[in-house]
Amino acid sequence: MNTIETDRLVLRNFRTEDAGDLFAYLHQPVANCFLSLKLEDIGSAEAETETRSKSDEYLAVCLKDTGKLIGDLFAIPEEDTWSVGWNFNPAFGGAGYASEAARALFDYLFTVKEARRLYAYAEDHNIASQRLCERLGMRKEGLFKEFVSFTTDARGAPIFENTLQYAILRKEWRT
Repeated sequence: MNTIETDRLVLRNFRTEDAGDLFAYLHQPVANCFLSLKLEDIGSAEAETETRSKSDEYLAVCLKDTGKLIGDLFAIPEEDTWSVGWNFNPAFGGAGYASEAARALFDYLFTVKEARRLYAYAEDHNIASQRLCERLGMRKEGLFKEFVSFTTDARGAPIFENTLQYAILRKEWRT
């Protein structure tokens, strides 16, 4: 994918040297939806960055002034619709980086990739992600009750989570 620059960030493909920074936030994912990406050690982080470096679906979000990886975005095409999402190191939360990065990604997808529609999922307890969707102008399209399970209870039975779907159309983004 093309490198995208904002005032404070660079969005680019992953590089193998991003392993340490990726491990910093994926060794203990904050959101349950990223538990399947949990990295056990630096070796698994190196393998993950190698895999991501060969794909345009994941974008590394880096501070422009230092090059430090602080999070990632994903954009998965489904014809003219794209599934989008984000995962950031909580140590960099509250500074508006996720909004800045996602806004730049949305601009890119709507203008360069000519996306017609973008959608994102957020668990009903992930208020930060829901607020980001709303700041980006996405509308809540639905609530899926007991939609997916990322964890299990003490007996090993799946714990199902409620998931919200947000979306925005290109014509809505332009306005």
